[in-house]
Amino acid sequence: MRIARGMDEARSTVLHRTPLEAVDLPSVVRETIRRTFNAELGVAEVVDRILRDVREQGDAAVARYNQEIDGVADDQARSLEVTSTEIEDAFEHLDAGLVRALREAAAQIRRFHERQMEHALRGFRKDGVGQQVRPLSRVGMYVPGRAAVYPSTVLMIAIPAMVAGVEELVMATPVLPDGSVSPLKLVAAHIAGVSRVFRAGGVQGIAALVYGTDSIPRVDKICGPGNVFVTEAKKRVYGMVGLDGVFGPSETVVIADGGADAKLVAADLLAGAEHDELATAILISTSDELVSKVLGDLESQVAGLGRQQVARVSLEARGGVAVVDDLDQALELANEFAPEHLCLHVDKPEQLVKKVRNAGAVFVGAESAESIGDFTAGPSHVMPTGGSARFASPLGVQDFLKATSVVALDEKALAKLGPAAAAIARAEGFEGHARAIERRLERRR
Repeated sequence: MRIARGMDEARSTVLHRTPLEAVDLPSVVRETIRRTFNAELGVAEVVDRILRDVREQGDAAVARYNQEIDGVADDQARSLEVTSTEIEDAFEHLDAGLVRALREAAAQIRRFHERQMEHALRGFRKDGVGQQVRPLSRVGMYVPGRAAVYPSTVLMIAIPAMVAGVEELVMATPVLPDGSVSPLKLVAAHIAGVSRVFRAGGVQGIAALVYGTDSIPRVDKICGPGNVFVTEAKKRVYGMVGLDGVFGPSETVVIADGGADAKLVAADLLAGAEHDELATAILISTSDELVSKVLGDLESQVAGLGRQQVARVSLEARGGVAVVDDLDQALELANEFAPEHLCLHVDKPEQLVKKVRNAGAVFVGAESAESIGDFTAGPSHVMPTGGSARFASPLGVQDFLKATSVVALDEKALAKLGPAAAAIARAEGFEGHARAIERRLERRR
């Protein structure tokens, strides 16, 4: 891992972000693009072609890209919608203990978001002016993963939506080579209350949710993370549907002082790094001695991981250490970087957490394992990445609610608000606006 000393060096090296679009595509992805489109295409060109094809050809294009990109053989192709029987059968493929764990996680996530709902947008009316709040009608979830499967992501998106009162929640997800969807995802979807599940991965899944097909309904908003192609597709379709955000690879920043447990610090860094090769795991510390211990523990602990190669690539390419003078400098760097996860391995973490301005989630103290936040703490693990924690929040019930302004004036309110409105309208050149107000005022005389 790279080591930077001082704030300036840290900013220009380990805390310098490489734009996601600047990352080279793996050779296997480039080969898939050549085979599918018979051309060398970039991410944006691939996305544009798939969006166009699904918009024009509907189900047929979704099924074709399931085969050409996700590798589903012709004889394994199935209807796009997963049947209720398939979902029921999925329970038979999972260990009973794992099903219990998913139910326990779901209950904790639901409790958190029910409390959040108590403080979410509320309707009000004063002097005839206010707002009413309603849940979205139909939301589309995109849940990635074929080799790696993420039932926790199903729970973390679906449960806030259900607590908010979304009427219909549909899920699009990649297909396995045999044409099936992972039983883990199906069981999680059933537990969380997902209405319908569709075999539609990648850009074709996003496109189907945006435009609608004969099988897949058009939605009002799309939520969920994905790879660089899914991210680019979400950018392209914003405005036709709402989005929860544009997400990149996972990020973890650990702030640690000299008294931190090096083994726990290393464990949290590895938990961040094993997400994928593009994940970022960074240590900011005030202690050279601790840094030395952490680096040694990283090497010994990574050897025991099933995804050790993924973690090694991540740490080598995007990991790093910044050594600073004090915790104030550490917080300044962390706030500038605005990480998805911020772990505080310090002596008095509650004092430090008050200074955090920009982070998707803060894990306060050594016992607050970031990994628990990924699965059972309660808040959604769908969080801002790429520095967007400067202006964005974790997914929550507020993402599934919308406010409508209400103006219901009586004569008194009209008399109070009307003259100023007419004056401003006329100043802006909108004579018709001004007269529409003044005619109402004249009726009262």
